Amino acid sequence: MPANWTTYRELLLAPKNGRRAVEAELRRAVRDGRLAPGTRLPSSRDLAAQLGVARGTVTSAYAQLVGEGYLTARHGSGTTVSTTFTWPAAAAEVEPAPKFRYDLKPGVPALSAFPRDEWSQAQKSALADLSTDDLGYPDPAGFAPLRRELADYLGRVRAVAARPSEVVVTNGAAEGISLLGRVLHAAGHRSVAVEEPSHFGASEMLASHGLAIRPVPVDADGLRVDVLAATDCRAVFVTAAHQFPLGVVLHPERRRALLEWARACDGVVVEDDYDAEHRYDRPALGAMQALDPTRVVYQGSASKVLAPALRLGWLVLPPALRDVVVDRKRLDDLGTGTLHQAAFARLLGGGGYDRHLRRTRQLYRARRDALLGALRAVLPEWEPIGVAAGLHLVVRLPAGTDDVAVQERLARRGVNAPALARYARTPTFPGLVLGYAALTPDRLREAVGELRAAV
Repeated sequence: MPANWTTYRELLLAPKNGRRAVEAELRRAVRDGRLAPGTRLPSSRDLAAQLGVARGTVTSAYAQLVGEGYLTARHGSGTTVSTTFTWPAAAAEVEPAPKFRYDLKPGVPALSAFPRDEWSQAQKSALADLSTDDLGYPDPAGFAPLRRELADYLGRVRAVAARPSEVVVTNGAAEGISLLGRVLHAAGHRSVAVEEPSHFGASEMLASHGLAIRPVPVDADGLRVDVLAATDCRAVFVTAAHQFPLGVVLHPERRRALLEWARACDGVVVEDDYDAEHRYDRPALGAMQALDPTRVVYQGSASKVLAPALRLGWLVLPPALRDVVVDRKRLDDLGTGTLHQAAFARLLGGGGYDRHLRRTRQLYRARRDALLGALRAVLPEWEPIGVAAGLHLVVRLPAGTDDVAVQERLARRGVNAPALARYARTPTFPGLVLGYAALTPDRLREAVGELRAAV
């Protein structure tokens, strides 16, 4: 640091008057390395003159930072930057995610359709009704009125057999997966089966808790239970109502076989019902959980219906897992925040969630139809697969196509269209996984034009 103290006005960017401002700028200058350890600072009189503040302001700021350990002061030696501690260099700025002209990433709802007015009203009325005690630390299992509303809604819409006491509210589906991974490992599980192909995010979370991942293939009838039975697993994660990403439905015979497998090996089935409310050609099959609530964990969230930003999810747990999951949740974060839970309970109880679902089903069906129509017109050799449901569809590309190369060519044209290979550990047919919920019909038709140009 140069001895010429006239540089301090520029160094500290002439903070506003007041001890807090001078103190904050000095602290920041030490942390980010502008004031190196051992640097002697000007006297309080000199620095005050440079900054145009009262001497007492600088004296007070120095005293505060000496007390915090940033500075040291010795009689006759002045004030210096402490050499006792070292502050790490500032972390490199994270590169922002690329912005695509047409983002067909699956799993994202129409965020522009989020019911802002209804949510704001739900927040306001819920907050007005919360008691003083409700503003304390939450119940780790979740806000009781929300658990009641969820039990009612899931029973009515998804045929889930749930009592409020069996519902646990989580910070999104991701926390639910993480909680189950830890609880299963603590109970002696050392491996878990997942669908192949599937979303790697869930597998990564489970693996992070010491569980070996065993991929089990999916065919036109869903998970191959015969292959599952040949593994060492006693737990499996399935997307029974709308397999991700292939979009097939677990056949009734496979459902029965899966439950028989769980009973035979004292196993657990985790049913991820991530987007089953969105079925466009017929009512969705009811949740598998109701066929054996003692063996099936039901998992859902508000992310695909409302918005991922809410971070609201839920588990419906068998009696043998309920208490241990709640205790794990307590140790993790003491519980999900009450304010969002209360607002969501009000939205569910007042019918706002159902109204939003009716609107978005119509919206997404129109967008799906627009995408399929454009593909038929421009790329008739691409074969859509899966049922009419959810927020995405898979298109099978002609045999021999390198779908990863197609994805990369599209990315260079400003189109995000993930290759099916990105969701598979073993080779499968070439395909693209196309999310349609977030783009208007016109934008989807434009995107298909870009798909055609890229191949």
